[in-house]
Amino acid sequence: MTIAEKLKTVPASAGIYLHKNSAGKIIYVGKAKNLRNRVRSYFQASRNLDLKTRQLVRQIVDFEFIVVDNEVEALVLESNLIKKHKPRFNVMLKDDKQYPHLKMTNEPFPKVVITRKVVRDGSSYYGPMLPASLARKTLDLVNRAFQLRTCDIEIDGRLPRPCLEFHLKRCLGPCVKGLCTQDEYQEAARDVKTLLEGKNRELAADLEKRMWRFSEDGRYELAAKFRDLRNTVIALGEQQKMAYTAERDVDIFGFYREENRLALQLFTMREGRIVGRREFFWEDLPEDDSFDPSNFLREVLIQYYSTDYVPLEIHVPNDFGDRAAFEQLLTERRGRRVRIFHPKIGEKRHLVSLVETNAKVAFEQRFRVLKPDSQKVLEELQEILELPYFPDRIESFDISNISGSENVAGIVVFDNGRPARGLYRRFIIKGVEGQDDFASMHEAVFRRYRRMLDEGGQLPRLIFIDGGKGQLSAAAAAMRLLDLEQIMLVGLVKPPKRHNEISHLLIRGREDKPVPFDRNSLAFRLILQIREETHRTAVEFHRKRREKRDFTSELSEIPGVGDKRKMKLLREFGSIERIAKATADEMAPLVGKKAATDIAAHFENQRNIGRAAKPDH
Repeated sequence: MTIAEKLKTVPASAGIYLHKNSAGKIIYVGKAKNLRNRVRSYFQASRNLDLKTRQLVRQIVDFEFIVVDNEVEALVLESNLIKKHKPRFNVMLKDDKQYPHLKMTNEPFPKVVITRKVVRDGSSYYGPMLPASLARKTLDLVNRAFQLRTCDIEIDGRLPRPCLEFHLKRCLGPCVKGLCTQDEYQEAARDVKTLLEGKNRELAADLEKRMWRFSEDGRYELAAKFRDLRNTVIALGEQQKMAYTAERDVDIFGFYREENRLALQLFTMREGRIVGRREFFWEDLPEDDSFDPSNFLREVLIQYYSTDYVPLEIHVPNDFGDRAAFEQLLTERRGRRVRIFHPKIGEKRHLVSLVETNAKVAFEQRFRVLKPDSQKVLEELQEILELPYFPDRIESFDISNISGSENVAGIVVFDNGRPARGLYRRFIIKGVEGQDDFASMHEAVFRRYRRMLDEGGQLPRLIFIDGGKGQLSAAAAAMRLLDLEQIMLVGLVKPPKRHNEISHLLIRGREDKPVPFDRNSLAFRLILQIREETHRTAVEFHRKRREKRDFTSELSEIPGVGDKRKMKLLREFGSIERIAKATADEMAPLVGKKAATDIAAHFENQRNIGRAAKPDH
């Protein structure tokens, strides 16, 4: 059936239409009150189409449609189909993350992490947490006060000794038999669950009972611990109350665009206070006048509120066609009346302008010379990796060699998101013969942290390993020998034949759940910067080693030049190129007149051979 024949079968009903290209791939999903009129409009020669729509029409070879009962059903179906098929010509919201939640894992010895993705994995999720700092404060309390574990290792009680977290009183030590029973650990986990469920008064009362019980038994240190814990829980409860029970919650949108790039900001208000902010970026929008801000905003809102918390009010900088139907949909989801405003004057317009101003600043940070906020980037990294702590110190390892020769390791350090070049280290791999990157990585990691433990140096919060499962396992084995398994290891996996890119991340203990690399994320861009800095450090050290070896080999061909004379020349001239250009008189004070004459003659002979080999022109 041709398109012209198929157009005759389209009903005049509300529904969804899907345009397809020659490969059968869905390239656009749209909604219409009247499917017949809307779908036919794409193929009317008399209609003046914008550039983007003309490009779309040129690729359409087929279409499908789905009839629904009303506009609200159409909105829901449109949103689901866009998320599923990611059509090229729809505006894609390239971030399906929700507000921060706290996740308690479903394990015999559970732990708590920050996440923005709520999935059905048996874990318990608490949130959304607004402001985002509330999630971090609560997690820090869990780590400090209730001492749930933060590592990814399997807990079987067989480890011979606990890690550093236990000695810092940030973990109960369930990994070592005798330090903490499962019942004791589960009691702490139940306390945390009570806290995260917002039952602060009940938890505070229970902690007070324990405080008096330990006091009566003369165990004053434990009594003081539960006293402080009770006070902290009460203080935290006031913040949670504001986050969970606010009667007036508002989302405010604003965006700034230049050519095909756009930055969108979302501010979240609770009881008149701005408590949260989200950022989204696009780099592939139409550059001409075909960009429609109203349609853009409509598609963003439909996708955003298909996954996230629905506020009572939404303020937008542009109106859009089916605002009333969208209000009805959100009202059904929230269970209370939701209103969308397009303010033109007054306080609401002022707030939208404020968000638009911040969108422009975000645009400058992302696409021009301003640097992004390191704190914010590292917080995003913490959420992506589901780290139970802030990654203020990061170290990264890479191995460099050619067929196993001059085998070296490069180690870089990033402190609060910035390179700490004075702390970089370079190792010559001594215990590995031939090309064995796994063994080399094991040696480099073991030597690095054994020395750090011996010298009392500052340990990192996060370690990146350049490589896949093999390198990651080798590094993990080294950390296990040093009782440092609580430090997260992440492998940076490269795609085949594209060694300057990263395809995905492998987290030690979660290798079956690789994290895809997202170039639109500032956190992933930081990871790429760290990886490139590590690779450069390792390669430069390898190159210097190789040049020194080549220099030694070249001079070894000259009779009478031994190791001592080689080193004298190396220290004085610095490179083989400078020695080759030096005169016999310049070298004589270092190696003697005869040897200097022989060396100068050798290099002159090399130059003559090179000139003779050049073709005549």
